[in-house]
Amino acid sequence: MNVLILGAGGHGQTVADALLRATRIDLETRAIGFLDDTPELQGWRYQGIPLLGRIDRVADVPHDGAIVAIGDNSLRRQIFLRLQALGIKFVSVVHPTAVLALDVEIGPGCYIGANAVVGVASKIGANTILNGGGCLGHHNRIGDHVHIAPGVNSAKDVHIDEGTQIGVGTILLPGRSVGRWSVVGGGSLVARDIGDGVLAVGSPARAIRRIVADHGKH
Repeated sequence: MNVLILGAGGHGQTVADALLRATRIDLETRAIGFLDDTPELQGWRYQGIPLLGRIDRVADVPHDGAIVAIGDNSLRRQIFLRLQALGIKFVSVVHPTAVLALDVEIGPGCYIGANAVVGVASKIGANTILNGGGCLGHHNRIGDHVHIAPGVNSAKDVHIDEGTQIGVGTILLPGRSVGRWSVVGGGSLVARDIGDGVLAVGSPARAIRRIVADHGKH
């Protein structure tokens, strides 16, 4: 499978590393190149993987699947939906050291990082990032376009809704939920439910302000 990486920044390079490691195991899976709109990156390479042009070239570059490797949830959602409407096929990239229960469901276009663990009967929505070193407990429900930072740990029956970002090292207790397009600050303890569209921090985490943004509704 020939995979295009859409985005050549830090997260794009992280996805590329996972694909390079996967290639050592499965020689039929490889990253064929990046697409990125940053002018100064044109002609750049990472570990031999070339940057092939702007993201709007995706239909012109032969490939079997693509992944939007951009950390910002709103922008990642916008690109994903626009290209999905054009018929682009999205694939998920799972680092070879990640451990997923056999019945985990993963939507298209996801990234699951090094040493991540996902428990039984969990579901991860489309275009979602689960960075390395964390653990999702059993029966978790993760929405589309979510970004879970490194070292996040959730207990059983946790629900994280669409577009939300969970900061580094956050802990979510059993049965807790976080609403749509919210941000939970790094190192927080989610001991009670968090609503939609808020910034929540602390131990226990509490909403400190509304987030005034379009929440990716382009």
